[in-house]
Amino acid sequence: MLRLVEVRKNFGGLKALKGVSFEVGEREILGLIGPNGAGKTTLFNIIGGILTPDGGRIYFREKEITALAPHKIARMGIQRTFQNLAIFKEMTVLENLMVGNHLLGKAGFFSAIFKLPWERKEEKEIRRRAGEVLEEIGLKEFAHFPASSLPFGKMRLLELGRALCANPLLLLLDEPASGLNQRETEELSRFLHLLREKNITLMIIEHDMDLVMQICDRIIVLDQGEKIAEGSPREVQKDPKVLKAYLGEEEWYKGLRGA
Repeated sequence: MLRLVEVRKNFGGLKALKGVSFEVGEREILGLIGPNGAGKTTLFNIIGGILTPDGGRIYFREKEITALAPHKIARMGIQRTFQNLAIFKEMTVLENLMVGNHLLGKAGFFSAIFKLPWERKEEKEIRRRAGEVLEEIGLKEFAHFPASSLPFGKMRLLELGRALCANPLLLLLDEPASGLNQRETEELSRFLHLLREKNITLMIIEHDMDLVMQICDRIIVLDQGEKIAEGSPREVQKDPKVLKAYLGEEEWYKGLRGA
């Protein structure tokens, strides 16, 4: 599904990524973990086209996407959520989901201005698809509420739902469990497994080690911009280099040892 070859990124004198290579298989749930500053979000930003790498290549379904613009990468089937919520709080819940659907729209500017028949048909389909996703994420009753009125956990679901509206093949999730309580995290875990059943491949950056160890098929560990480990949750959990990297992060270290 995705292949990275020696991806590098520098910010001035800081080497954020130092030749990172790995592959992501179709329908896999891949965890990307590492201490703060390891380069995880930078890597997501490069995959999604927000940042351009200083070296290396990225291939999505064997097509190179290294230098493509973010909207072109998104149209190919790569969607993401963000560590900090990026929803439109002044819009309704339904409208937020429709924004995700509009990425796949084909009606042009003049079609929208003059409400031509194909634009009206497309708008109807976008609204229908948004309604479907509302049910999937359990927010149907909030459809016409302002997004700002949702509790934090449901805002997380809304952002995930907006990404789903664009029919992703690969979904990049940046700390999806951040700010969630235990019950909400358990619901998220079940929902992510359902996404895999819909043939969606998942890459997850997450600080909740229990969640990572439970749902991921494979884990890649970054430390100071380098890949230091790759393998099953059990293999990574016992890797001496991983434990050493986490020694300065007490809670994460406990999570690794106790998972």
